Amino acid sequence: MTTFVTRPYDPTAANVLTTAGYLPPVARALSARGIRSPEDLNEAWSGMLAPNLLTGIDRAAERLLAARNRGEHVTIVADYDCDGATACAVGIRGLRALGLSVDYFVPDRVRHGYGLTAAIVDLLAARPNPPQVILTVDNGISSADAVRHAASLGIDVVITDHHLPADDTPPAVAIVNPNQRGCDFPSKSLAGVGVIFYVLLALRARLRDKGAFTAQTQPRLNELVDLVALGTVADVVKLDKNNRILVSQGLKRIREGRTHPGIAALFNVARCSMGNASARDFGFRIGPRINAAGRLATMEYGIECLLTDDPDRARHYAEALNQINQERRELEEEMQHAADLAVAAADIERVHALSLLDESFSEGVVGLVASRIKEKVHRPTVAFARTADGELKGSGRSIPGIHLRDMLDLVSKTEPGLILRFGGHAMAAGLTIREKDYDRFARTFEAVVSEHADPTVFERNVLIDGGLAPDEISERLCQTLEHGIWGQGFEAPLFANDFRVVRQTVLKDAHLKLSLELGGQRFEGIFFRHNAPLLTASRLAYRPTINEFNGRRLIQLLVEAVES
Repeated sequence: MTTFVTRPYDPTAANVLTTAGYLPPVARALSARGIRSPEDLNEAWSGMLAPNLLTGIDRAAERLLAARNRGEHVTIVADYDCDGATACAVGIRGLRALGLSVDYFVPDRVRHGYGLTAAIVDLLAARPNPPQVILTVDNGISSADAVRHAASLGIDVVITDHHLPADDTPPAVAIVNPNQRGCDFPSKSLAGVGVIFYVLLALRARLRDKGAFTAQTQPRLNELVDLVALGTVADVVKLDKNNRILVSQGLKRIREGRTHPGIAALFNVARCSMGNASARDFGFRIGPRINAAGRLATMEYGIECLLTDDPDRARHYAEALNQINQERRELEEEMQHAADLAVAAADIERVHALSLLDESFSEGVVGLVASRIKEKVHRPTVAFARTADGELKGSGRSIPGIHLRDMLDLVSKTEPGLILRFGGHAMAAGLTIREKDYDRFARTFEAVVSEHADPTVFERNVLIDGGLAPDEISERLCQTLEHGIWGQGFEAPLFANDFRVVRQTVLKDAHLKLSLELGGQRFEGIFFRHNAPLLTASRLAYRPTINEFNGRRLIQLLVEAVES
């Protein structure tokens, strides 16, 4: 059952915003998201939180300053997703601009697993140019054993991360993480790329204080903000005001054509307009192409694309990433079909949690499958893939009201030894189990969720921002929404109306192409990943968009849900 729930909004704030020139539907939606005045939407650099508010940033800057002064070599260890790739590119570009010797290592998802490990430390120590400092980006907060091993080899570790800490705090030289214990940084939603950007700002300030640069001669780190914006949106962190400033400034550079060759090349292969670049492009077009490399190939493709200043090399890497992403989509479709069959065989009304395993499942793509199924059935879902050593690696996605990592923790405590390794947060988590324990995990996971979850969380509530009059669905509204900085925690407005469904056609056995009537006016619509027919009279939640096709610009309603 799907129920639409209208977000409450502040009429006084909405009136203030309308008086300031915002369209009434947008003003209402903004006030529902806590915006009280146009100043709350000021996305100038001056509004960004100061680096010195981050615990540990002084120690990190001092250690990197010492590395520069001593001529020591730094190796960045990155994560294999878009946040990790952009964080690595920002770190490499920024540290080199500030005079440090630096290279990088990005783990292979299958061979190395996630994050800094003792085995990776040994690999780096055996390099012809081994590091004296390992700098983690978007990982490291759970790598206590690896940090101790590095120290035994005389290698210092500086951790920059944003994930929740484990109980065993790594004994690193410095830890910069807004979510570490004792850190009062107001924005807990800073992405990994945002954390390393802040560290670079702090290091540059130290160098300026030491006389290495002046305000006029210092490297322009703001030129890296297009990379920061991409990683921030792609990692689906909450877009609080600080993150919106970073994203807004990054999009501004891209729209003005002042972006890095790799991002320009990715926009080109994705057939996106840089002049109209949006946060949605980052999340649905550019980010997935970089993420695909970490899922099916090596993230070095993504990092090198973002590092090169040669447009031809950038084009080469972007085309390779585009091809990998196409392969990812084809593999995901095959896996999705198998998952849909498994779901069809389950009694969803009686199931509280889903576990999925199929021969077609690939380790790099199971997270996407879990996400799709979770959206479809509104149940926490874990999809598993077999590994070469007889284990199963699972990736899970959850729904509001069910903290996935906590549920896995309860599974582990209910059945000690069942889960070999796990980690994550409320909405997403990863784990490893033995293949022979799959059925036992599925039973225990279901039992734990059934016992501890509030039954009301399984009812799907879709938050909407009221309805629109036909004449409010305009090109100006579409453009305003398109250029807004929307994302996790600051979602784009979603409207709902009662429509008459004039015509509906299934495209590629997967999507509904619609002709809808509202107040005597006709609108084209598209309902992606939904092929079940709609009733002639249907209440639909949608986002107004502009669809450009063959040189024509038409308003199209992007349908997100049907009330049932």
